[in-house]
Amino acid sequence: MISLKTENAYFDVYYRLEPQPVFCYRSGLAVYEETLFGGVLISGGWNAAGYPLDVLSNYPTRLDPGTFYGESVFNIDLNGQSIDRGLKFIAFDTVRRDGRMEAVLTLESGVFPARLKIHTFLDGTQMFERFIEIENLSKAGANLSRLCVWGGGVETMDRRQLTCETDVEKLYSAGYFDSDTWGREGAFSWHDLSPGVLSVDTRFGRDRYRHPAMFLRNNVKGTILFSQIGWSGGCRFSVDYTADAGLSESSLAFKAEITSYNPMTVLAPGETFASPEVHLGVVHGDLDCAVNEMHAHIRKSVISGPEGMDADCAVGAGMGAEHDMSVETTRSFMRQFAQMGAEVFIIDAGWTCPPAQPIEWGAYNGVNEPNPDRYPNGLAEVSDFCRELGMKFAMWVEIERLGEKCGVFKEHPEWIARNVYGGKNDGYIDLTVPEAACWAERELSRIIEEYRLDLLRVDYNVSCHNYFAFREIARGTPECLSLRHFNAVYRLYRNMKRRFPNVVFENCAGGGGRTDLGMMKCFNHTWVSDWQKAPRSVLITNGMTMVLPPERVDRLFAGMGCHEFGSFDLQMRNTMLTHMSLNVVAPAAAEPNPVQMEFIRHSVDVYKNFIRGFLPEAKVFHHTPETDRALRDGYSVLEISAPDGRRGAAAVFALSCAPAGRFTVVPKGIDPSLNYKVTLDNSRTAFSVSGYVLMTNGVAVSIPSSMSSELILYEAES
Repeated sequence: MISLKTENAYFDVYYRLEPQPVFCYRSGLAVYEETLFGGVLISGGWNAAGYPLDVLSNYPTRLDPGTFYGESVFNIDLNGQSIDRGLKFIAFDTVRRDGRMEAVLTLESGVFPARLKIHTFLDGTQMFERFIEIENLSKAGANLSRLCVWGGGVETMDRRQLTCETDVEKLYSAGYFDSDTWGREGAFSWHDLSPGVLSVDTRFGRDRYRHPAMFLRNNVKGTILFSQIGWSGGCRFSVDYTADAGLSESSLAFKAEITSYNPMTVLAPGETFASPEVHLGVVHGDLDCAVNEMHAHIRKSVISGPEGMDADCAVGAGMGAEHDMSVETTRSFMRQFAQMGAEVFIIDAGWTCPPAQPIEWGAYNGVNEPNPDRYPNGLAEVSDFCRELGMKFAMWVEIERLGEKCGVFKEHPEWIARNVYGGKNDGYIDLTVPEAACWAERELSRIIEEYRLDLLRVDYNVSCHNYFAFREIARGTPECLSLRHFNAVYRLYRNMKRRFPNVVFENCAGGGGRTDLGMMKCFNHTWVSDWQKAPRSVLITNGMTMVLPPERVDRLFAGMGCHEFGSFDLQMRNTMLTHMSLNVVAPAAAEPNPVQMEFIRHSVDVYKNFIRGFLPEAKVFHHTPETDRALRDGYSVLEISAPDGRRGAAAVFALSCAPAGRFTVVPKGIDPSLNYKVTLDNSRTAFSVSGYVLMTNGVAVSIPSSMSSELILYEAES
């Protein structure tokens, strides 16, 4: 794939209204076109090489609308009527600001009194962003019962023109995360597409741990269409693949839609509702070409705010309910973390609970005050000691759920959402209640100010069943809670980020339960899983760095059972190419093992002085992208490199049941015209080699056993 500098990359939109309206979106080398044909907005198709689809003006290559059964690029049902037909063109406007372009297509429905504004953003990367505003122009409420934000035809192919693979089962592959359950986040696989409809759901009707992302690879043409849905509620990707072994033509269509009970929401007369956002792009290249283009888009247009600290990717460390959390233990662990090189200390769940074993912190959610039996002198002595050791101070909170020991839980039962059976959920707050949302914002502000926080960790431990409850609205019509609730959640955290721009907001939702781009717009970085035991922890890191840039992915060394499986070096290296977090290696009453501490300090130093400098803009290379195949083969390799190829690192992991032996790793991020110093971190030895030889022959490493690792560092010589 051609290397593009996104800060100077090209993006533009042009359109014409005759003989029929056509809208052409171009960003980088990605081109997407739409046509208003017979009152329906249809996809004209995609091009990954920069060509508008009418580059040959007399022979345009737009898709034939009659080819696809679900031709419209969006689907919206109001009061049971599909309003994606009978559309009238009203206006098309564009504006450039903050290094991006926004295009707004305004349409009116001839089926139902509604106005639609389709917002599309271009930023110079090969990924677009879109949402739809729906305005109810009627004099009565309008029940929204279907919402596909972006879809339509992707492409058609004539297999008679192909000279290689013609098996209809091998033309396309879909890549997505196979599991939606806790502890299996990031389990990525490619699946050959069979003719028919494939649907991949998350949250609604499923558990909440499948990140909403999909890759569609054309195995013949070498293109990949890739998408993420920026939504914390229910959503679905659908792929409609039509092909027949006896016919030469095939077609591929795609949808990214929002799912919940119906009605999803009820629009009041005159009300305008904004849909969740869908991010969609195309590249000509391999999986990592798509991944790195996606990361460039996320960095520029989604998580674009600074960390809020002196340096990005500050090394975090913390303690919570897995320890006794006494002041004495806390001070001991702070000293241990400071020796390791930690820069931020986090008091995790349990600070509001009385001393007990085990600590039942969930019942005290919403108390949000340090327990006086645990902290008789308040938190100041803890935070002051933290800062004396040179670390920033941070705390955990779960503001969206109330425990039974919390006074607010008893005082405001009307704040607690009800499930579909009419019963109360487990303390889950309905933030569409204005008073509840105000309380949550006041509490978060008070916690940050009173305890002088540099970082706030926000948790979210509810079942996905909880947020598909129904709420009664003023007109007496019930609507599903999900859409309005999560918009209120986003509003809450956007307000907090505006009010406290220098505070780092860290997302956590029982691990990886809410890592979508809708949530990440409000946060600096996120936990992607609470599962820390190898080998799955390694594969979680591998998968989740496909959909989120590595500097935004929190991974933990030690703690949460991490020490139970895998060598000491494997545990550490699983966090070194991401946003590093540390846990203790010795009880409070014991001296840390100096052998362990030397390796930790060395690794943290490598992270701070070698990796962190390029991590916020690093390219990522997944040498072993598929989870099941990596387990079968017994190894996993993850690599990051600076965009100019002058510096990089590759972590090589032997997984369970892997035979001891030699692995050859061919770095993908190097510049063949440069000479490199290559360091093998196990032996801390280095050698010089040309980039061309490195690209040709790779680096041979020896790993002594399963569940062990090696770290390869490479840097261009002057």
